[in-house]
Amino acid sequence: MDQHLTVNIVTPSGVVYDHHAKIVVVKTVDGEMGILPHHAPIIAPLIIDEVRVNRIDSETHVDWVAVNGGIMEVRDNVVTIIADSAEREREIDIARAQRAKERAERMIAEAKAHDNVDELSRATVALHRALNRINVSNHL
Repeated sequence: MDQHLTVNIVTPSGVVYDHHAKIVVVKTVDGEMGILPHHAPIIAPLIIDEVRVNRIDSETHVDWVAVNGGIMEVRDNVVTIIADSAEREREIDIARAQRAKERAERMIAEAKAHDNVDELSRATVALHRALNRINVSNHL
């Protein structure tokens, strides 16, 4: 059998994802990174973005996971992602994500109107998280 990766995505709530893959693509603070079997050991901080996992069971089987930042470790063909939160595309409540987007946009407008830098920063992160969830849900 060809070599493969074991991919684990863990949050404080528990294991969100645990499968085998041919390749994993993540977005780090330095840009996009593809992980193949036998990748050199690495630890990298992740940004709010989607993680793409090309599964070993089919050429066309791709799983998408919305990850809200975190840390990725690659070691001995195991990719471990530890994130504050993460959701698989099939588990995302699109209506809830849309409401979160609209709420974040209102918070951004209010923060700008009151020149509140801290609120603007928090609202911007909330908007990125909501948009990430919406984008990942579109892969269904």
